Amino acid sequence: MKSSYSSRDILMKNGVSFLLPFILITTCFALWGFANDMTGPIVKAFSKIFRMSVTEGSLVQVAYYLGYFAMAFPAAMFIQRFSFKAGILLGLTLFGVGALLFVPAKMLGFYYPFLLAYFVMTCGLSFLETSSNPYIYCMGTEETATQRLNLAQAFNPIGAVLGMLVARDFVQARMSSLTTAQRHELSISQFNIVKDHDLSILIQPYIFLGVVCLILLTVIRLTPMPKNGDSASKKGMMQSMRELMQMENYRDGVIAQFFYVGAQVACWTYIIQYGTRVFMLEGMDEKAAEILSQNFNIAAMLLFTFSRFICTFFLKYIQPGRLLSILAILATVLVFGVILFPDRNGIYCLVGVSGCMSLMFPTIYGIALRGVGDNVKFAGAGLIMAILGGSVLPPAQALIIDAGVAIWGIAATNLSFIVPLISFIVVAVYGHKAYVRHNILHTT
Repeated sequence: MKSSYSSRDILMKNGVSFLLPFILITTCFALWGFANDMTGPIVKAFSKIFRMSVTEGSLVQVAYYLGYFAMAFPAAMFIQRFSFKAGILLGLTLFGVGALLFVPAKMLGFYYPFLLAYFVMTCGLSFLETSSNPYIYCMGTEETATQRLNLAQAFNPIGAVLGMLVARDFVQARMSSLTTAQRHELSISQFNIVKDHDLSILIQPYIFLGVVCLILLTVIRLTPMPKNGDSASKKGMMQSMRELMQMENYRDGVIAQFFYVGAQVACWTYIIQYGTRVFMLEGMDEKAAEILSQNFNIAAMLLFTFSRFICTFFLKYIQPGRLLSILAILATVLVFGVILFPDRNGIYCLVGVSGCMSLMFPTIYGIALRGVGDNVKFAGAGLIMAILGGSVLPPAQALIIDAGVAIWGIAATNLSFIVPLISFIVVAVYGHKAYVRHNILHTT
């Protein structure tokens, strides 16, 4: 189904242009992309620094995405009472404070204060995403909303690539070259010296991130922003949720978003473990294998970024549900390759999955919000709560990796990717149902 919207059309509503607020809010998309994808590779770093298992290291992702879950509805209630701008300002404040909490966490020298810092950060990110996504959604007509969300989200992976580069060049490359096995052989005093050195390196990008958050907070605070979408109904949360739960398209969208985010986080987090295993089998030492794996992770994110712009263009010509289901099916096929190939071919498949994922989050979001009317703020909160999938599914995958059980000669690391495999099947089903609901049923 072809549409004829220009880039100017998607940022207009009732003759009013939303270009400037779109640019400012899109900057937030890039900022949380930086934080999200700098954090993924650091899961492996925490495991080494504190001599932990993969499962224990994955608690970073649990704390990270738990903040999204915990604050989504409080954020929706806040912006329902005040405004999108107020939600964004509070989100940036919590985001910046959480990032700066890495300093006292490092001084304490324990793992769990870092989890608290991550949780505070993502409470802020929950406010940001709960405010920013529906704000972008309201910056034009509902017909162009999915295309507009994809355009805004296209800048998220640009920040993500920068985050990955920082993780590789300013964290992984500068940490102690001691392997995991060598660290376990250190005495307590030696271990503390190495740990202190590595934590000093690890916290530096978070300090930078905290400062940038506070600068952006000041800029947005001083910039007049339109109140588009803020004059909507003031109905209560329970009434809105009752209405939303009666909408099959929305309910299915929340489920699809849960599985998609879990799959995304898993693929980007465990590409390091996956690649490290493959490259060490080729004869590399552990640190070199980790850095090369991160290079593949960066390649995956570059493909994700490039694909986002391409998919946004194709949304002019292909109905969102259909394009979503096509890419989810392709991702499922590629994950089969990730599981079955024991060599670099599996890594190439895993990189390819990122090209398929680029469309998914904003497209599921945009489809799910169709027809929600004045419930848009609470509907957006439910979709942000679904980011909890990033806290639930990666630890499930980590348990498979730590179990170390091979089946039919398939290594545990490869086998663990059955988690994103199932997730992409769920997304494919949702995309197909959305296509049928929107295209076929509407024409009968």
